[in-house]
Amino acid sequence: MTSKKINRKSSIKRKTKETDIQTVINIDGTGIHNIETPLPFFSHMLEQLSKHSGVDIKINCIGDVEIDAHHTLEDVGWTIGEAFNSALKERRGINRYANIALPMDECLTNCSIDISGRPWLVWKVVLPNKKIGEIDSEIFREFFQAFSQAAKMTIHIENFY
Repeated sequence: MTSKKINRKSSIKRKTKETDIQTVINIDGTGIHNIETPLPFFSHMLEQLSKHSGVDIKINCIGDVEIDAHHTLEDVGWTIGEAFNSALKERRGINRYANIALPMDECLTNCSIDISGRPWLVWKVVLPNKKIGEIDSEIFREFFQAFSQAAKMTIHIENFY
């Protein structure tokens, strides 16, 4: 008897007045990434997501960052979330729950997810700097909100210190 290989890949395109984004993911990848956004720090963080999750991610994003980074972060969150939701299909053969306490230098953050098909975000994060790179720090919540809604995942993020 032969087993059918699951193809958990997806491609999403989003074009608005503020952004033009093409996102491709392969959940069963190896962490290969090709991320192009107009925000170098944001691109770096998405590369780290790909590398440490093992998900191949390709993003080509043009955004109106001369105004601010809000639309770019939010719309990239939507496209990655939609791509995950599409690639997960019926959500079979996955671990539904995951949790990590991530220590990094002077901070400790906990992230818990439920890939349930029900979107929700709990955001208990205080970012002490007004900007991270060239991005207003409060906008990062918008990325995770859009991602959780589009991916249909419950996500709890808490920064302890």
